[in-house]
Amino acid sequence: MSEMTALILLGIALTILAGLGTYAWTLWKEVRRREAFRRDEARRANENCLESLDAIARAMLQEQVDPTEGALRCKVLLEIIDPALMERQSFRVFGDIQARTAHLHTHSARRALTPRERVKEDRQRLVVEEEYRQELLAAARAVLEFKSNWPSSLH
Repeated sequence: MSEMTALILLGIALTILAGLGTYAWTLWKEVRRREAFRRDEARRANENCLESLDAIARAMLQEQVDPTEGALRCKVLLEIIDPALMERQSFRVFGDIQARTAHLHTHSARRALTPRERVKEDRQRLVVEEEYRQELLAAARAVLEFKSNWPSSLH
């Protein structure tokens, strides 16, 4: 192999390495951009959930929303933020309400019930709401406190 051939091969190898390096750099920047986008999306989703939680908790405290409906909505929103939040003692009542009322019909299934069946389910729901009334109010206040301490309250 002549010296000229070796230099040509070296030049080709360096060009290929430079191209691969540029490609790797581009991919690395794209991964960083996507990670930043994902973090920003998660932050915005959490902020939206927190705003909804705030509105629901305030409505619960002012008795402007059905307590069962408020509890179910709070449970879903807290799980969206972080499923581990439902393990907190102050939020467990939302899961308890969901477990106790899961058999009740909603939406079109509720409309399909006879008036007598709806009244029966309403009575069951009211019994659960009365049983958990104080805990629900305390949980609503805990939601407001959680929101006011966000994001440090997550840990």
